[in-house]
Amino acid sequence: MPQNPSPEKVKKIFDRYYPADSNIWKGFSEKIKVREFAKSQIIKKYNDIERHLNIIVKGSAGLFVWDGSRDICINLLYENNFISDYLSFLNQQPTVIKVEALEDIILWSISYEDLNELYNRSETGLRVGKAISEMLYIRKQQEQINLLTLTPKQRYLKLLESSPEILQRTSLKIIASYLGLTAESLSRIRRRITER
Repeated sequence: MPQNPSPEKVKKIFDRYYPADSNIWKGFSEKIKVREFAKSQIIKKYNDIERHLNIIVKGSAGLFVWDGSRDICINLLYENNFISDYLSFLNQQPTVIKVEALEDIILWSISYEDLNELYNRSETGLRVGKAISEMLYIRKQQEQINLLTLTPKQRYLKLLESSPEILQRTSLKIIASYLGLTAESLSRIRRRITER
């Protein structure tokens, strides 16, 4: 298990969203709990409230909704990314989203109460909160735009570009669901690409 997060380690993850001095991350790192889940373990159940904002230290996870007959993947995330049912986290209400470990996973987690205490403590805390919200919003908007404007093949190639190891770490069924495709359609796209 990794050491408890130091301000320097937290800073390294946040720097691409909000570059700041290590001292700013001292209070944040002191509030983080290290949590571990095995592959296929549920991190947050359907219709529960999200109590933590999580950063993936090792492993991967997905967010899913149930369409009445199957899980549909709405997000896939790997190391150094935030993973939470952020809608539920923000309003502390249940949602129809499930968070599941796709591999054995280690999370750095901060509770809703602790994060809000940090926000209330200083203006810097508020800026950190704003940076987190903006980053999650930008990521989700870009995913929506890709889904609506790119062809299935383009979406697949873009996903491979951003996560080259995805095929070794995530099942084709989940990748297809995330891309809005059937597993058969994704297999056909992969075949056409490799045949060239």
